[in-house]
Amino acid sequence: MSVRTKYEKELAEVFEKLNEMCLMTEEAIEKSVRALQTRDKDLAREVMREDKNIDDTEREIEHDCLRILLMERPVAGDFRDVSAALKMITDLERIADQAADISEISLRFGDEKFIKEPEHIAEMARLAGAMVKDGVKSYIERDVDLARSLNRRDDAVDLLFERIKDDLVALIREDAQNADQAILFLLIAKYLERIGDHAVNIGEWAEYVATGLHNPNS
Repeated sequence: MSVRTKYEKELAEVFEKLNEMCLMTEEAIEKSVRALQTRDKDLAREVMREDKNIDDTEREIEHDCLRILLMERPVAGDFRDVSAALKMITDLERIADQAADISEISLRFGDEKFIKEPEHIAEMARLAGAMVKDGVKSYIERDVDLARSLNRRDDAVDLLFERIKDDLVALIREDAQNADQAILFLLIAKYLERIGDHAVNIGEWAEYVATGLHNPNS
């Protein structure tokens, strides 16, 4: 097997594991918000428990990438592939942590009736989860247009965050007893807003691989 063929095989394995990590992370986001909506404590705990699997996959990919860098002596373009993958798994791991945090917060609501239904939070989760998926897809497929679209799509996530914040402030003004739940909802919305930001980061690294240029917030 030639050095080039060996490198391409090893990079394909990194892509496969990265895609697996992405799928687990997307599922964690979806489950965490579903656990909130349905008041499913077991599902919330499942998300928190399964975060370890995502951490383990991150370490596997990191090990594989470092082995490629040390053993295969990659040229400039190859180095971009591997260094971007290392950056992306850091963002994916943080996204998964934030999904676990959302699940932990959902348990703190107890059995009290919600002061408002979290429909806008669910929409934020849907948009942010799709951004994460497309960020990794843009890297694997070298799709610069898809990578660049994430900045624009993040604006919609930010707008939903502002809407949720405004709604919660209004509920506190109506009744100060709404404050405790409002703070929990706001924390969840903030985590989802950060997930969107991490997806944008992933898109920026995907663009770097394709073009050789890294332009944060371009």
